[in-house]
Amino acid sequence: MITYYFQIIFLALIQGVSEFIPVSSSAHLFLISNIGKFSIQSLEIDISLHLGSLLAILIYFRNELINIFKNKKILNLIFFGSMPIMIVGFILYNFELIYQLRNLKLIASTTLIFGILLYYVDKRPISNNISQNLNFKNIIAFGIFQILSLIPGVSRSGIVITACRIYKFNRIDAAKISFYLSIPALTGASVLGLNNALEENIEINLPIILSTFFSFIFSYLTIKFLIFYLKSFSLNVFVYYRILLGLALFLIAYR
Repeated sequence: MITYYFQIIFLALIQGVSEFIPVSSSAHLFLISNIGKFSIQSLEIDISLHLGSLLAILIYFRNELINIFKNKKILNLIFFGSMPIMIVGFILYNFELIYQLRNLKLIASTTLIFGILLYYVDKRPISNNISQNLNFKNIIAFGIFQILSLIPGVSRSGIVITACRIYKFNRIDAAKISFYLSIPALTGASVLGLNNALEENIEINLPIILSTFFSFIFSYLTIKFLIFYLKSFSLNVFVYYRILLGLALFLIAYR
């Protein structure tokens, strides 16, 4: 029983931390569950973990989100920026193509390649910010980049931050754009999961409550840490982590 609840907390930790920093949450959850032979990962647990992350964003950015809802321009931009991944994600999910992307060699490759890409784009000069420079053209570009996060190992937050740095947005605003675009993405994932859960008559129980709660706690703390960290430091620490992780995964894949 202790091991069972430890697995819940550990999966919540992986989800909460890796959802928002430039590493891949889906890759980590996939790897931990398979390499670690976790027995609890299921549809209801996946839904709970994503729901906890969604609640963390909504609560942490509650004041900014209220202002965004009053600003039709920004609200529309977030909506249109989220459409590409919502459409492509639905198609891949509906035709069960999403599962064809989950293999260790692919995860190792994307972890390494997009980590190196992040390193180079983070060196670009800063000239843009959300209030003055976020527009339809660049938000659509960010949305198209975000589609790549459907591939495990790419990282949704990582690819959006990468795209924002390509367009010379500062690191804090790049992270915020990533957070804002994650709301529709996490909502869509939760809705699809809840739809399947209703079909399977899944009931709310203690594991679901605990996984949602701990995912919320770890997600909230990670958001707070990342905003604080990016005020003073570059993204290099995440790049180094991705390179080491990618190399380790290659060793596992080809052993």
